Amino acid sequence: MGVVNVTPDSFSDGGEWFEPAAAIKHGRELLAEGADLLDVGGESTRPGAERPAPEEELRRVLPVIEALAADGALISVDTMRAGVAELALEAGAVMINDVSGGQADPDMLALVAERRTPYVCTHWRGHSIDMQNKAEYDDVVAEVIAELGQRLEAMRAAGVELDRVALDPGLGFAKNADHNWEILRRLREFAVLGRPLLIGASRKAFLGRLLADERTGEPRPAVRRDDASAAVSALAAAAGAWCVRAHAVAPSADAVRVAKRWGTV
Repeated sequence: MGVVNVTPDSFSDGGEWFEPAAAIKHGRELLAEGADLLDVGGESTRPGAERPAPEEELRRVLPVIEALAADGALISVDTMRAGVAELALEAGAVMINDVSGGQADPDMLALVAERRTPYVCTHWRGHSIDMQNKAEYDDVVAEVIAELGQRLEAMRAAGVELDRVALDPGLGFAKNADHNWEILRRLREFAVLGRPLLIGASRKAFLGRLLADERTGEPRPAVRRDDASAAVSALAAAAGAWCVRAHAVAPSADAVRVAKRWGTV
């Protein structure tokens, strides 16, 4: 899954693709690098980010989705708003990637059920502005699995067909670096939920801290975390992940191919 951030405040690329023409060009480049689908989002979910108005989110994403879908790309819309998701589907998106797992908008699950659209449900404990205050766990893996299980039950109750649902453990969403590493180390345990798993580790802060400058202690900048991101992609694939979400597609695509071949030897 190639990431197309149509935002001015993304942690990973600082608004480089904010203008529609630049985002469309970038999406086409990611497809050429081997992306199977593109995740187009108009709201930054970095820690501390403030939400754009719904009208602004739509202004950002709809032209990009329309253009890339017209090219034949498979598009996932990265949004927590049912209204944005509905118009994105009409513009050509084929999947909803909701980092709130249906908790930010009470209309989201009804939309997913009605449209019978594939849906990614992320583990979530609150909006970006204060989510890191909720990063408290006794056993992060057991608790994330339990809370994702509760979301599956909520989806079932709303009429969502669960065979159209993938799950994301939400690295960095109400989780600190140690929580993220523990989830990755124990990724196979998520198989108990019986759903495909999406992993979004690309360029995240916990990788920057791992790769910090040995002299100054400064985290490595986001755009220089792609090699580490590809390593996570390979290990996640080897642990059974269905999909990895990447800002730089080519390194992760190669890493996943290596992991697949390694598993057949």
